[in-house]
This record gives sequence, C-alpha cells and structure tokens, in this order.
Amino acid sequence: MLKQSYTQIVKNIAHELGFAFCGVSKSGFLKEEAPRLEDWLNKNMHGKMHYMQNHFDKRLDPQKLVPGSKSVVSLMYNYYPSKQQDETSSHKISKYAYGQDYHFVVKDKLKRFLQEIHSRIGEVEGRVFVDSAPVLEKAWAAKSGLGWIGKNANLINPKAGSFFFLAELIIDLELDVDGPIKDYCGTCTKCIDACPTDAIHEPYKVDGSKCISYFTIELKEEIPKDVSGKFENWMFGCDICQDVCPWNRFSKPHNEPLFSPHSKLLGMNKTEWQELTKETFNEVFKKTAVKRTKFEGLKRNIQFLKNKSNEPKS
Repeated sequence: MLKQSYTQIVKNIAHELGFAFCGVSKSGFLKEEAPRLEDWLNKNMHGKMHYMQNHFDKRLDPQKLVPGSKSVVSLMYNYYPSKQQDETSSHKISKYAYGQDYHFVVKDKLKRFLQEIHSRIGEVEGRVFVDSAPVLEKAWAAKSGLGWIGKNANLINPKAGSFFFLAELIIDLELDVDGPIKDYCGTCTKCIDACPTDAIHEPYKVDGSKCISYFTIELKEEIPKDVSGKFENWMFGCDICQDVCPWNRFSKPHNEPLFSPHSKLLGMNKTEWQELTKETFNEVFKKTAVKRTKFEGLKRNIQFLKNKSNEPKS
C-alpha cells in the first residue's frame, strides 16, 4: 500500500508542476534497445554527432547513471504554440525553439520535483534529466505508457500528439510501474512520404545524418550541396514529420509563459531574416535553443535557403 501511495504522490506532483503526462518504469537494462542502438551507430546514422557513440552502457542502463535506482519516472511537457510563423512568407524555426530553452525551463521544474518528493515522502536519492545526459528518453517514455514510438521515431501520445519535451527522474524509490501501450500508427506513412530528405528511410528508423534538424543544428561545417532545394524554408530544426502526423490534430496550446516567442519572431519575413543582424539575433533568441547554432550558424542556414529551389513547392 505504501508503494501505491508513493506512486500517487509522485504523479500528483507531476500534475501540479504542469507536466501533461507521467508514467513509471522499473529501472534496469534496456535489453531490446541494445541491438537497435548498436545497429544505428554502426550504420553511421548519427553523422557527425560523435557524442552519440559515448557512454553506450549508460544509455542502456540507468543504474549506471544512478546506482541503486529502482524507478524511472517519465514525463511529458507540452510546447505546442498557440500561434505559429507564416508557412510561406518566412524562413522557419522548429516550434520547440520559439521560447526560452527547454533545458533550463524543464530542468528547473525537475529540481522542484525532487524537492517536493523529499518534502512529502522523505529522503530519496536520484537525478533529473532533460535531454542532457545519455538517457534513451523515448524508450523509457514508451515503456512507461506515455505513448508509442511512431514511424518518425517520435513519441506519440494518443490524446495529445507529439509536441512534447520528455524528461526523467531516476530515483531509488520503488513505485508501481505502468505498462506500454499499443502502437497506433497502423498503415499510415504520412511522415515517411513528407520527409523531403528521405531521413525516414524505413518505418521507425530515422537516419539522423539526413535530417533537416541535423543539417541546421548539429552540423557545424558546410551543408552538403546534394540536399540543396530540399529544406522547405526550415532554417533551424524541422517539424515536417510532426506537422503531417494525424495524431497531432489533438495538440493543444501549452500554458507555459516562458515558451512564448519574442514579439518580433512570428512576424519576420524572409527578407528580414536574410538581413538579420547580430543585435537582432541576440534580442530575438536570447535564452532560446536557437543560441546553440550561434549567429554565424543561423546565417549559414539562411544563406543556404536563399537558393529559390529550397522553398516549398506550390
């Protein structure tokens, strides 16, 4: 009964802090994920993201990150915006980067989460993660019933779609676990058909080295000429495979003020982006994830898009 009570307390805290969904898995080795990750790396689908090769064992076993851990608490935090950039008149950034950097916003909530656990339950050892350590977030979220991993390799929740940040608490508190849910992708191939760079070369397997997000964020060198004309106005990240997903018709706007975009962001057109100054960059993207690519990187991406063939086909 105590374990059940602790589980309810944890899920109540998640709700109070604004997390849309919370699920629990038993901490342990991800046996099914091991060969998949190894195959993905061996086929160089991580491109120049060399950090993906690091800490292989830790990615698969949370007990190596948190010795003595008993539970992985998986969380989803909504970032779907109420207003978006114009699809045709502007170069676009991924919706997750509209507001303040989620690493800091969600991490602050996770720290408060642990504090609340200590306050309501007692001394619990653990760590918090939000895309900042070798944790297979989607695997744990699927394992805990938050959704299924779709053909575009995103976690999809049947009630709310996929525009969510994932986060985890790995703790030494034993909780009641939730089970996985069914895959509801069915015969749909909208994400595969819509990807302009063929990054989803087969269902459920994304070649990261071909993704527009990879080229515009991760790749620090010149963008290859063979993808010229395929970016469809995306200058930072890409939402195509999520935008076409039928399950995202259930997406609802977030309630996080810190995710609201700078007043200039949604109204800027292509000409204004192409004339972007460092001062405007610093003003519009202060504290956002776009700072990661730096001013020079975003200008490189915008220059690449100036080729008319990179615009969407009408």
